[in-house]
Amino acid sequence: QVQLAESGGGSVEAGGSLTLSCTASPNNRNFYGMAWFRQPPGNEREGVAAIDADGKVIYADSVKGRFTISKDSAKNTLNLQLDSLRPEDTAVYTCASGAPPGLPLANMMRSHNYYFWGHGTQVTVSS
Repeated sequence: QVQLAESGGGSVEAGGSLTLSCTASPNNRNFYGMAWFRQPPGNEREGVAAIDADGKVIYADSVKGRFTISKDSAKNTLNLQLDSLRPEDTAVYTCASGAPPGLPLANMMRSHNYYFWGHGTQVTVSS
């Protein structure tokens, strides 16, 4: 079982920035696709950004140009840089891994393709 642990959440004013990190246990395979999801208050979980084993990325339209996903395979970490934050970005952000290699990029934003999940970290953006 792959263990995932997020860090870096917090409270920030609109326009501010945060960096989220997800540290995976050593048995996390480099060929897994990984992603960040979020669940705003009272809403369903949604895909934010994903990265495949080759480094190809996909973003939700709502965060394009503001968020950046990256992966450090040597350190087994997944990062999400959040810039120009808006109140509507307020959510619990969760890291996921285990998407099979070869998955079409568009499908990497679907939660059912991931087998391993972290516990989440809260991001709160005030206006």
